[in-house]
Amino acid sequence: MDSAQLAERLGLTAMAVRQHLYALQSEKFVAAEERPGAVGRPAKYWRLTPEADRFFPAAYAELSVALIDALGDAFGPSGLKRVLESRRARQQVIYSERIAHDAPLQGKLENLARVRTEEGYMSEVKREGKTSFLFIENHCPICAAASACKGFCETELDLFRRVLGADIGVERVEHIVSGDRRCAYRITPATKAARSRKTSK
Repeated sequence: MDSAQLAERLGLTAMAVRQHLYALQSEKFVAAEERPGAVGRPAKYWRLTPEADRFFPAAYAELSVALIDALGDAFGPSGLKRVLESRRARQQVIYSERIAHDAPLQGKLENLARVRTEEGYMSEVKREGKTSFLFIENHCPICAAASACKGFCETELDLFRRVLGADIGVERVEHIVSGDRRCAYRITPATKAARSRKTSK
């Protein structure tokens, strides 16, 4: 957000918010990027840095990583993969109850963002072009687990594809685990040519 949006949310003046932001920036808890505005100088948009993660609950992180290691030791890679697939299947059932299969793509994405935000992912949807969207997750509540086991991210990508439908393309373009500040997915309806190739296989 920019300082004006934050000021409105917090009930403070934009000047007061900027003073707080510059103090947080000096401690490396926030960073700013400039974006061109419609008129005048570029506006500064502020975001949290990984250093700020300490202010958000993450007591489960150590336990999650220990459990993943224990599952791998007990059942091996194939057993761990089955556990992750079972988790994905459970999520798919829950998501499908809240996201109508016949809803338009934008409606599906908005409902998915609502569900994921409730789970702590701080999700949002942005239109990108006439028919495609960016599905953005600004926080990863399972980051420690996902860093320890890449299968979490693979099954989540599969989950999105299953929930949104076989005729929807889902491509991860930003990845927190890879060092990006957020996870982002480009969502595009498959072309007729791609659909016909898929059905012919």
